[in-house]
Amino acid sequence: MTQKDLKWDNLLRIRTTGWDSSNADMHHYPYEPTAYSVLERLANSGYIGKKNTLLDYGCGKGRVDFFLSYQTKCKSIGIEYDERIYDSAVDNMELAVSKKRVGFTLGNAEEFQVPEYVDRCYFFNPFSVEILNKVIARIVESYYEKPREILLFFYYPSDNYISYLMTADNLMFVDDIDCMDLFEGDNPKERIVIFQVV
Repeated sequence: MTQKDLKWDNLLRIRTTGWDSSNADMHHYPYEPTAYSVLERLANSGYIGKKNTLLDYGCGKGRVDFFLSYQTKCKSIGIEYDERIYDSAVDNMELAVSKKRVGFTLGNAEEFQVPEYVDRCYFFNPFSVEILNKVIARIVESYYEKPREILLFFYYPSDNYISYLMTADNLMFVDDIDCMDLFEGDNPKERIVIFQVV
């Protein structure tokens, strides 16, 4: 946890720090919030604005939702399967400065019906490629029901995710936002890879 994390949590009036693997398994990965420095870079990329609605898969305590809705004025929906962590996100709603533009759903991502107004999706390795495959199918289904630009943001993508995304029929690579300079060690996974549903 950095000073920047604490500063932003305090400014947004939320509590999202910490790491939680209590309900992690081979398909659902531990809770780990995206660094605010990465979210700042995404917010400044121009890919998300006030006309967009972001769906945050594996939203945890809601950091992505509260921050991006605050910075870009977008609407945001977070989906979380772990009830205890979901409760933390709901608790954050009480005081959060951007709570009017944020909502949370408790449930499994692969069963979630993607609303027709969602046009941005965020992933920070929340689950296995098997679940991702089903989630992408749901997003594509929503796209065919109401064609629109849908952008998918994958922060710190695993090799398995990249292999899947590069070969998925309904996805097209759009951009790569480099985040390596934000951290020590020159890790090539420190990036946000963007795909568009086609």
